[in-house]
Amino acid sequence: MLTFISCAKTMASHCSLKVPEVTVPYFEAEAVRNALEMSQVSAAELEKLLKVNAKIAAENRARFHDFCSEDNRPMPAIGAYTGAVFKRILPKDFTADDFRYAQEHLRITSFLYGLLRPLDGIRPYRLEGDVRLPEKGGITMFDYWKPLLTDYFIEEIKKRGGILVNLASGEMKDLFDWKRVESEVRVITPDFQVWKGGKLKTVVIYAKMCRGEMVRYIIKNRIGCPEDLRGFSWEGFTFDEGLSTDNHLQFVLE
Repeated sequence: MLTFISCAKTMASHCSLKVPEVTVPYFEAEAVRNALEMSQVSAAELEKLLKVNAKIAAENRARFHDFCSEDNRPMPAIGAYTGAVFKRILPKDFTADDFRYAQEHLRITSFLYGLLRPLDGIRPYRLEGDVRLPEKGGITMFDYWKPLLTDYFIEEIKKRGGILVNLASGEMKDLFDWKRVESEVRVITPDFQVWKGGKLKTVVIYAKMCRGEMVRYIIKNRIGCPEDLRGFSWEGFTFDEGLSTDNHLQFVLE
């Protein structure tokens, strides 16, 4: 069973997380080329491309400019991202065996690096899937990655039993030929929602926190069978069998 999560927009500038090793991303060469292309973009252009304010644009202009600097040491991906999902994974108390299990059974999307293992060494950056770069013929990063990632991703899932637990945000499907993914492996999608006014609604921050907690639950308990995910609960979110199917697991906060 392979679990799949999204990268975060926010990243640390350095990381003190102690890990057994730092590995090289599978698409390291592509990431360096992507960063070099982005380093040619001005701060003003980055502001528009990334839809961010001038301060964040300037920060990321500097990140891309210094990307290959010897002083810019790679950080393990699981400790480099600082979004809500990663905060709930809480890798700082992982054992060496936890990290090794995560390395085999968890993958993280990246618009710069494509697809990452938790211990893959990465450098700070910010990039969006809808960014179009002239040197790539004007296609989006989604379209750039799709032919590179699809076969690789499917093979990774098949090596781990042919089951994917999809805890990524919806847009990440566009990094792959998702119809092929769903036709060749079993995709299980947990959903975390809240009852409000008699209807189920998604509260984004709760959904992100639950995704991170479920990743932690999978790693700490070595969950290898999708049926065992039904035992997950957190802060009142519990499995609802009546609203679930074999491939859609509904967790509800009453």
